[in-house]
Amino acid sequence: MNKKNGVEVIINGKRLTLGGYESEEYLQKVAAFLNAKYNEVKQSDSYRMLDSEMKSLSIQLNLADEYFKLKKQMEEASGDADAKSGEIFDLKHEVITAQTKLDAAQKEIEMLRAENLEAQKRIIRLETELEGYHGKA
Repeated sequence: MNKKNGVEVIINGKRLTLGGYESEEYLQKVAAFLNAKYNEVKQSDSYRMLDSEMKSLSIQLNLADEYFKLKKQMEEASGDADAKSGEIFDLKHEVITAQTKLDAAQKEIEMLRAENLEAQKRIIRLETELEGYHGKA
């Protein structure tokens, strides 16, 4: 089992200790992401007019909005991946079918070549017999 990590971070100007089983680098990354969100929302003139509870709610709404948009993108990408996987399966099936037909055609070609060779030998044998027959007469 992983070791629980604790790391001091500063989020929105406040020193906090984040804890979790993720690496310290990951926890720092989370803090940096939150700070970026705070800075993004703080740029809005309307944000400055809000009380602290509404400011916090504004940040939470922005994070929830981003979460649902990313979740939707992920679901769409997953659906696209499933469709592509189906297409790949169909294409592999077509390749296998084509390969089977090719193998059968190659076997038929070999068989026809052998038959042709036997027919040519028979023709030569018959021509030789015919010459021998005409030569005796």
